[in-house]
Amino acid sequence: MKVVDHIKESNSTLFSLEIIPPKKGDSIRNLFDQIDPLMEFKPPFIDVTYHREEYVYKERENGLLEKKSIKKRPGTVGICAAIQNHYKIDAVPHIICGGFSKEETENALIDLNFLGIDNVLALRGDNIKSEREFKPEPDGNAYASELVEQVAAMNRGVYIDDELQNAIPSNFCIGVAGYPEKHFEAPNMNFDLKWLKKKVDLGAEYIVTQMFFDNKAYFKFVDDCREMGINVPIIPGIKPVSVKRHLTILPNIFKIDLPDELEQEITKCKDDAKVKELGIEWGIQQCRELIENGAPVIHFYSMGKSDAIHRIAREFF
Repeated sequence: MKVVDHIKESNSTLFSLEIIPPKKGDSIRNLFDQIDPLMEFKPPFIDVTYHREEYVYKERENGLLEKKSIKKRPGTVGICAAIQNHYKIDAVPHIICGGFSKEETENALIDLNFLGIDNVLALRGDNIKSEREFKPEPDGNAYASELVEQVAAMNRGVYIDDELQNAIPSNFCIGVAGYPEKHFEAPNMNFDLKWLKKKVDLGAEYIVTQMFFDNKAYFKFVDDCREMGINVPIIPGIKPVSVKRHLTILPNIFKIDLPDELEQEITKCKDDAKVKELGIEWGIQQCRELIENGAPVIHFYSMGKSDAIHRIAREFF
């Protein structure tokens, strides 16, 4: 079932979450152990992130360095299939530009279609850690808008091989990312919104926001989107802070702001246990206001942890 149909059929705010695939060699049982406690809140769908390759240099016998590509968290497609089989709910795989040619993307989408996976979240993805800028693959998609365009074309039965006759259309519901505090590469918010509108015009049916800690940023973002003519559902993304290091880690990695009040309260905390309790209370306040103002879904970024999310969600779902 499509994410947008879940939203249409609900008379109240839904609960959903995003999970990270286990590292190579880990058991999927560990992942299920994180998800199991949250199933009482009846998530209609679960997002599964995709982690592109990284490069390492290994010394060969002759002393020269060999550049090698590795993937520490493979298995997004398999995990999505396992979630749908195990929990009987929809899984939403992240598909990214980086690391894939358009043909490889098409083949992955064909596999997802065969598995009965009806939703995808189309993202450009991050650059490789060793590279300062994002570089698309040869004959790959350079922007999320191009990725949306490719998925939307398959939904019309248009594949890369233009000699295919009467190809069966796919039926993906396409989600994209939105940034209430602006994508860090965009020169200004209006520029960012224009690109977001382009993705919607090309076929994106819903938006999931980057995490934020000030609801005013989300509400303004929604208003600005509506004024721009973006009328699809906009799902807020929430991540409870849990350790003092989040004061620097979250802004550095995700290019977001923490409100003065939250920063000051975290700074006062004597240890991470206190920070975790503060994060839960802040998350409860955020969710309460978002639900009261009609957010279609509260989407939690789990980062491999579920206990704080459980304590927040039990207040509302």
